[in-house]
Amino acid sequence: MSESQGSAPPTTPPRERTTAIRQRLAELRGPTVVPRPLDARALAALAANPGCRRRALLDGAGVDKGALAEALGSPSAAFGQSQFAIARGTTFESRVKADGGTELLRLLHEHVGAGGEPPKDAAVPDLSAAGPEGRAARTALALREATASGAWTLLDHPMLVLNVAGSPAYLEPDAVVVAPDGRWTVVEIKSFPMIDAAADPAKVGAAARQAAVYALALERVAHLTEGAEVAHSVLLVCPKDFSNLPTASLVDVRKQLSVTRRQLARLTRIEEIADGLEPGASFDPDRPAPELTRTVESVPAAYAPECLAACELAFHCRERARAADAVTALGRGLRAELGGLTTIGEVLSAARAASGDADDPTVAALRRAATLRAEALAGARCAEAAACS
Repeated sequence: MSESQGSAPPTTPPRERTTAIRQRLAELRGPTVVPRPLDARALAALAANPGCRRRALLDGAGVDKGALAEALGSPSAAFGQSQFAIARGTTFESRVKADGGTELLRLLHEHVGAGGEPPKDAAVPDLSAAGPEGRAARTALALREATASGAWTLLDHPMLVLNVAGSPAYLEPDAVVVAPDGRWTVVEIKSFPMIDAAADPAKVGAAARQAAVYALALERVAHLTEGAEVAHSVLLVCPKDFSNLPTASLVDVRKQLSVTRRQLARLTRIEEIADGLEPGASFDPDRPAPELTRTVESVPAAYAPECLAACELAFHCRERARAADAVTALGRGLRAELGGLTTIGEVLSAARAASGDADDPTVAALRRAATLRAEALAGARCAEAAACS
């Protein structure tokens, strides 16, 4: 057997490959641009729209999408809560964690179905340290000590770290509770209400995606801790009805965990997306607007109306989706219902029987809907004419 037949192709060592990826990402965001760190909200937004290669590349490269949107001439709307909402949320969180987290532990004990009396108190270790790296290391040590102690432990605003595209992303959940059996539970404290034990599904979904990011970061520590297990259900704590009293619900985040894992796996391969760009392409906001627009448009996006609340480039992508007559501008649900019809023109043509296969269930449904609409309008006109006569 010849050497060429018997030897495997050369591979790049992992460390050199990671260095090359970081250099490539630095080129994409601009040589003088400081990378924008990913947080739990950004990772949750990625998980909510896993098909958007544009956001995956921009977030993986640490591009400031707000500055990029300004340079493109499509500035984003103001994100974040009002000062009043922030103050209200801070007050509610302090109430939930008062007295060493007694009420928080009671709520968790009640929902996990643990036997016996709820814990009266818990250990609350000091997690202060220098910088996010120090805080993350201190948190990991506290989790291991709490698991070994076999006592209830409340970690208030721990610092977790998750490797994203070769760079550390530092994450800070509201709390993590360690039970005597070694189970670690993420706690999300939100200021939106639970009315009759139910909250706004959209807000609960967003909280679940964010909590799943924390749970994924916890799993990295749990794998190195004997007897530890990360709960796949997070405790969501909200005000009860219209009061300031806390109530809670367990939210299963296994689906969100799976989606987040897949999205992070895509982020680790963002060099594949970057390879499709022109040589020398950059998202540096100081570049000329036409050049920036051409570079941004060269990366496929998956716009949906939900992006308006989660992405700084949403206005730009919406404008392009509307210009392309894309049905995605009308929502993911409708896009899924329309199958292979990707533009509004194709949908209207199929409904008017000007194109499309009549045996296609989607086309048949559209034509039936068009017929019903025409009949309804004709009936309305007849009723109006009778009333006027």
